[in-house]
Amino acid sequence: MPTNSPKQLSFPRQYARTQRFTLGAPRAFTVSPDGNHVLFLRSPSGTDRAGALWSLDLEGPAERLVADPQALLGGAAEELSAQERARRERSREGSAGIVGYAVDAAASLAAFALSGRLFTAEVRTGATRELPAPGPVLDPRPSPDGRLVAYVTQGALRVVGADGRDDRALAEPEDAHTTYGLAEFIAAEEMQRSRGYWWAPDSARLLVARADDSAVQRWWIADPAHPDREPAEVGYPAAGTPNAEVRLFLQELDGGRTEVVWDRVRHPYLASVHWSSDGAPLLLVQARDQRSQRYLAVDTESGATRTVHVDEDPVWLDLFPGVPAWAPDGRLVRIADEGGARVLAVGDRALTGGQLHVRAVLDISQGDVLISASAGEDAKAPETGEIHVYRVNELGVERISQGAGVHSAVRSGGVTVLSSARTDRPGAAVRVERDGKEVAAIVSYAEKPALTARVQLVEGGARKIPCAVLLPTGHRESDGVLPVLLDPYGGPHGQRVVAAHNPYLTSQWFADQGFAVIVADGRGAPGRSPGWEKAIRDNFVLTLDDQIDALHGLAEQGFPLDLDRVAIRGWSYGGYLAALAVLRRPDVFHAGIAGAPVTDWRLYDTHYTERYLGDPAAQPDVYAANSLVTDDGLTEPADPVRPLMVIHGLADDNVVAAHTLRLSSALLAAGRPHEVLPLSGVTHMTPQEQVAENLLLLQVDFLKRSLGMTP
Repeated sequence: MPTNSPKQLSFPRQYARTQRFTLGAPRAFTVSPDGNHVLFLRSPSGTDRAGALWSLDLEGPAERLVADPQALLGGAAEELSAQERARRERSREGSAGIVGYAVDAAASLAAFALSGRLFTAEVRTGATRELPAPGPVLDPRPSPDGRLVAYVTQGALRVVGADGRDDRALAEPEDAHTTYGLAEFIAAEEMQRSRGYWWAPDSARLLVARADDSAVQRWWIADPAHPDREPAEVGYPAAGTPNAEVRLFLQELDGGRTEVVWDRVRHPYLASVHWSSDGAPLLLVQARDQRSQRYLAVDTESGATRTVHVDEDPVWLDLFPGVPAWAPDGRLVRIADEGGARVLAVGDRALTGGQLHVRAVLDISQGDVLISASAGEDAKAPETGEIHVYRVNELGVERISQGAGVHSAVRSGGVTVLSSARTDRPGAAVRVERDGKEVAAIVSYAEKPALTARVQLVEGGARKIPCAVLLPTGHRESDGVLPVLLDPYGGPHGQRVVAAHNPYLTSQWFADQGFAVIVADGRGAPGRSPGWEKAIRDNFVLTLDDQIDALHGLAEQGFPLDLDRVAIRGWSYGGYLAALAVLRRPDVFHAGIAGAPVTDWRLYDTHYTERYLGDPAAQPDVYAANSLVTDDGLTEPADPVRPLMVIHGLADDNVVAAHTLRLSSALLAAGRPHEVLPLSGVTHMTPQEQVAENLLLLQVDFLKRSLGMTP
């Protein structure tokens, strides 16, 4: 029997080995404009990390392997540059092989980087070739006409013919602090902008972002397990400190360059760039406080910009996938907060209302806009955790995804790829539709989990907080009440309560250790209304109040919860929330596990932190009230003392280990016992198999010890 058989593995080991059961699942779909094929990435099994490029030919239909990383590398180990590792960290990409690709306008030529080398693949024939290029290569993208391939290396934007000839630099960095064609840290980490250059629709030129981080403060991240190694230098724009300076240029293929001009003092954030044949290049630029943003059309001859639309909000403005963009008739497509709802706006008209909470624009055609949305506050019935796909036009709204679940889609012309996850089955089913009728399905090689998540989706507390409740497998009412484990993210831009199976596998595993597990999304979490999300401005403590409200509400609803034994665990914002819970509300929480917690918000990045808490220089009291530690130590220490385990990766460049070290020092100074688990070589993710497995086991042991349960 193969050693990787799930029957021989504990759930923690299987969960780690399969990277949360994502390996082997198809993803990153592209539909060709002619509707003949669908491109996607998928690794060859549920435990193989090496993603390959596949094509589903709809005329057959049949799947065909287009590019195999093992064959292309000849069995050699993959080598990643520091910049590529950083890019993957920003996108939370833990797999290997081909992790991303780009195509020309016809989706007939694909380009991708592999081990820092540049490759292209002819989709129809499956012919792959390596193009000669100085490396390490980052983010290669074919021109729309397929004749050229642009890429970034060593901070320079270069272009090479698809035939491998005439490689040349178009924009080269002036110094070590400057890059062309790459997203700066803040854009990649917080703005959902992972790229830094865009081809013109006619392939004659490009828009290129120039990022200069010379003003950004320098931090040094060392590996204490290897004192012989130099610390890594990281430019980190913490709240209230300078960001990278970002400028944009129209770059000609002959080397000429024209700067795109806008008021970068008032709107320094380049949040989004859209360039299609439906209009002039379209920019979305934001003010530093994110309460004002402008949609700008670019004159491609002079670089001048004109304002197409202005958004303002007294709290903050969010950014959304797929917008802004032009409709084929030249109208502006955007997502806006209007009348207490998050709506789709085309031109001057909102096409949706309070019954939908619009989350993303998926595709824009001549006749409609395809969107992702959840039920809004005016919906007739709650759809806890559900996300659906809708067609919207002036005639109305039509839901095209079927059944309770989490649905997403990619569309081109009459072909749509629908991915649907549900609570009653693991993974996601992917089907391909042509003009509304299923014509094919894309197979997943993901492993079947060794356990089944039995989730109950409910609303809890006075605010009707979306909750997921998981009890031990086989639990009966006569078994009585159970110790409780809250398992939230609990913060803004992080929805955990979703109508799908796999997101609850770890929670179910904890439940099977003898807990009633609760996952709750309070105010700040996406999916309900703008007011719900923005209620936390200047006050993250509200997110803890909502966890408590949900806990007590579910107990009143009859769930078997022992309120004298309540623990909480979380990672990142969830780690902050867990530490906040045991320090501020020990009357409710009896133990906590804080993974990679933000403990002092002055140490977290500008775009995220200032959106919610403002400028630390202008609002120091707000930062002190929301942080776990200040320069004077713990904030509002409370009694009794509750057990707290703090876990942190020492190589984390997002929530740096200083957060945990400062908290530990403050706890020690206050005489409060706690446990710290440092993870050498681990970043904000924990992809290492043994580390991920043992983390779960150690957490269960800590919780049982802390709550007086039999180990």
